[in-house]
Formats: sequence, C-alpha cells, structure tokens
Amino acid sequence: MKKAGTAEFTRAMKETHTILLPDMLHYHNALLQAAFGACGYHVEIMPEEKDLPGYSLPYISSDYCLPTVLILGQVLSVLHSGRFRPDQIAFMEPQTGGACRAGNIYNSIIQCMKKAGYAQIPVISLNAFGKEKHSGFTITPKLLLCATAAVCFGDLLMTLYQQVRPYEGRPGDAKACWETWNRKLCADIMAGKQISGKKREERYRQIVRDFAGIPVRDRQVGRVGITGEIYMKFSPIGNGHLEKFLRQQDCAYRMGGFINYVIYLADSEREDRKLCGAGRMVLKGYDTVLRYLLRIQHDMNRCIVEESRFVPDADFARMKELAAPVIDKGCRTGDGWLVAAEVADLVEKGCENILIVHPFGCLVSHVCERGIMKKLHVRYPHVNIQTVEYDYDSARTLRESRILLGISGKAKPH
Repeated sequence: MKKAGTAEFTRAMKETHTILLPDMLHYHNALLQAAFGACGYHVEIMPEEKDLPGYSLPYISSDYCLPTVLILGQVLSVLHSGRFRPDQIAFMEPQTGGACRAGNIYNSIIQCMKKAGYAQIPVISLNAFGKEKHSGFTITPKLLLCATAAVCFGDLLMTLYQQVRPYEGRPGDAKACWETWNRKLCADIMAGKQISGKKREERYRQIVRDFAGIPVRDRQVGRVGITGEIYMKFSPIGNGHLEKFLRQQDCAYRMGGFINYVIYLADSEREDRKLCGAGRMVLKGYDTVLRYLLRIQHDMNRCIVEESRFVPDADFARMKELAAPVIDKGCRTGDGWLVAAEVADLVEKGCENILIVHPFGCLVSHVCERGIMKKLHVRYPHVNIQTVEYDYDSARTLRESRILLGISGKAKPH
C-alpha cells in the first residue's frame, strides 16, 4: 500500500494531471506514452536540462549513484522551469525492487518533494508487485497489452535501426524509416489496433521488410557492443549520449533489447519466491507469465529471421547458457548475470569491442560487471572489453578517452 503521509493520485486526477516520466528507455519512450494514453493517462517524458546534478544535490547526499542524481535532477528541474502547474502534475518512477540505492529513487523523490515544498505532488510507483498503490492508477490488462506492444516494437525498431544505420547507402534512410514506423505504431497503440497476437506479427514483418529494403553498402567499420546497468545503457542522459559519440567515431554499435531484461526480472522474482517457500499456485502464476513473455520474444525473433538478413538478440534460454561459464545464475541483484550474457551474445554477433557502462560507486555494478572482467578476458582474449564508469563530477574528456580505448579494437592483455 501507499505510505501514509504521501500525496494520493486520485481517480479525478486521471483527467486533469500530466504524469511525468524520466527519460530511461529512449527508444521506447514515445511508444510507452501511447500505451498510457490508450488507457486514459496523459504521460510526458521529462526533458533533458543542463546541470541536472545542480538541481538534485542540494537535497540529497553526494554519495547517491548517478541514476538517482540525474532522475531527481530531472524532477526538480521540471518544477524549477515553471512549465507545469504543481497542482496539475504527478511524477512516475519505475521500480524493480532491486537491492541497490537506485531502487530507492521512488522514496527519494517523495522526500525531495517535501523538502522543496511540493508535498502535494503525487509520486506513482510503476511496479509489477502491487506496492505503493494509488486509487487513480491501476495496471489493467489493457495497459499491460499496450505496454507489451510498446516494448516489443521499441526493441524491434532499435535492433533494426542499429543494424542498418552504419551501412545505409544514403545517410538518414534508417532514421527516417524508424521515425515513420514509430509514428505509425504510436497511432496503432493509442487506437488499440495491431497490438495483439497475429496482428502484431504482421506489423513485425512489415517493419522488417521496410528496413531490409533500405539500400546498403559494404564497408568496414568498428563494431561495438554496449551493455551494463540498465539506465546507463538505454538513457542518453545517463550515458552522456554515448550513441552520438560512437556515430561520430564512425562505429557500428549494438545493444540488447529490453524484453530480455523484463524476462530476467520475472525469472529472478520467481526464483526468489521459490527459495522463500512460495506455494504451488504462486509459482504457477510466475510460470504463466514467463511462458507468455518467452512466446512473444520467440514470435518477434522468428519474424526477423524469416523476413530478412538481420540477426535478433539471443532468446532468454540461450542467454542463460551464455552466462553460465562466467557467472552463476544465482547472481540476480541488479542486472546480475544478464550483463555477462549480453557480452557473450554481442561477441557471438561479431562485436570486437564491448563497452560495459555503469555508475561510479555502484556496488551492484562492481560485483556483476567489473567482477566478471577477468573471466571475460580469459574467455574472449580476442575481444576488447572495457568498463566505462559515469559520475556527475567526472570529466567528459576522461570518460571519452576511456571509450576510445574501449573501441580501439585491441584486446586487453590479461
């Protein structure tokens, strides 16, 4: 239940309030906005502003991790901008229930609202566990269906765009195709069309064929795989616009989609419940969810393979196999074993350079990402694997020099 003394997002607010989300899943943002819009919620993604730490650090300790500093900075910069009336907005923060400090961002936002004099602004927790409930926000079957479509389409557009862009014959074709389909799919989701079962598969095939029809040229470019902590990996605010920097270096880059992370969360929660002695019916419920997620992943990957030359992400079962020689599947805190699996999958797909991005001072990332570096170097001696740490006060030139080292194409000696 929602904590006592915190502002309530009521049913009436659904009609009057704008819900503001941090920019966490850049490729999926517009599609997720459409998913919420289809269910009557007006959602906007908070814009990027300069000096976000300058907004948040007066209210929190400097020991907080970078995702917390940046997300709180976005929240407070919105209030400072005057763009929205405080009595007509709410904030939403996704929660996965992790053990890291970032898992407490939701509570940090509430406390910062109180300190800044905005205790009346509701903060909604977006989670799958029924925690911190608000009477005006409910995860309904329709919202789940629309959000599922948003995640799948976002992953598909991302992987196709990243595989075409470095080789396109006419610069801009891949981005134009992505933007065209993004608009079409947002309209579909808002209208509740083309988003279930067979209809979604038809859309997958149309999208793949359109990207496959873009003229390409054969050229040699450095291939870079990106993995790491989920916010740092997907958010351009978090990773300092890493993709833009790699484009400037004329690199082909690729990152694993979000659907494997969703399945990883569901699978991890099931294993934790099993260890805690959950009943048969509870575990059966998790099994049902996992079968559904695995099926939609399989359907999307099959459409990619059957319709084109493109290569999809490895499915979840294969990801587990890839991680097994490097890290135990019991390592499920934060991004856990999934980072090792993504490294292995990216190497199999021909990436000779791997960047593992994570926040400085994040203990979970140090264990699950830097802690596996020795094994990764032994297992893939021909691949240049580097970690890139981000902090609010680290110099951009230092970080970029680390990235340049990570895309140099020379494997690190061990």
